[in-house]
Amino acid sequence: MHWTVYLSGEIHTDWRDIIEAQSATAELPVSFTYPVTDHAASDDCGVEIMGSEASKFWHDHKGAKLNAIRTRTHLEQADIVVVRFGDKYKQWNAAFDAGYAAALGKPLIIMHGSDHQHALKEIDGAALAVVDTPEQITRILTYVINGTL
Repeated sequence: MHWTVYLSGEIHTDWRDIIEAQSATAELPVSFTYPVTDHAASDDCGVEIMGSEASKFWHDHKGAKLNAIRTRTHLEQADIVVVRFGDKYKQWNAAFDAGYAAALGKPLIIMHGSDHQHALKEIDGAALAVVDTPEQITRILTYVINGTL
């Protein structure tokens, strides 16, 4: 079986690269999908493609809808969903992705530091695993896919 893993959440660190590199080294039969990680492109895609808006609300609204096409499609096609909550920004979109994945019945792995434990307790409660590091995610994938530690 070839697995598809959706990597949602924080876009300002290299956690996705670490998971992808470690998974390649472990020769896992897995493909990774994720949201657009270019912050400016993600924010401005709607107005770049469909025309400018005088109101920032409608500017953001257009971009959110275009991004939702990609996000919903990848979440629905994923075998496993990983959601990373970082330290620098509040990732409201990541919380939405986690809820959407849970509603779809997708196996959910959450990654965040201990400072987010209280704020994310409901999301953690919906997850099948909660971890601190990308390495733990790769170990989970190795175990789930190959049945080996």
